[in-house]
Amino acid sequence: MLNDIITAMLWSISPFGEAKVGIPYAIYNNVNYYLAFTLCFAANVMVFPVMQFFLQHINKYLLKWRFYKKSAIFVARRAKLGAGKNVQKYGFWGLLLFVMVPIPGTGVYAGTIAAWLFRLEKKQAFLANTVGIYLSCVIVWIVTIISVNGLA
Repeated sequence: MLNDIITAMLWSISPFGEAKVGIPYAIYNNVNYYLAFTLCFAANVMVFPVMQFFLQHINKYLLKWRFYKKSAIFVARRAKLGAGKNVQKYGFWGLLLFVMVPIPGTGVYAGTIAAWLFRLEKKQAFLANTVGIYLSCVIVWIVTIISVNGLA
């Protein structure tokens, strides 16, 4: 069970799944529903400060390398395209709604990049990302529990 918990948490910090994959993975591997939710949510929230640090301090040094720069521009364009209109127009609420939608490409990674690109205040961006992640996790958690147990 410990391996399943660790794997679920790793999925939750991964840009390829986030908690949208971590929670179902844990629940389908018989981890307690509440434990799965709490640990995957917490792991997913921890991505924001790491990404903020990366974007503010490390990103500028890596931009000197052509491959990284091309990749960073591609990722930034995708984040700006996906969240741009909403974040630019609605700020906090636009970012929250963008991160909340439990589909690929709308999680905390893209939300943090969008907040950084649009220069949202860090505390506001963190709160929007955290609430968005929480609501996304709730949606995924409920759908997963229903799929495991059935409707009745």
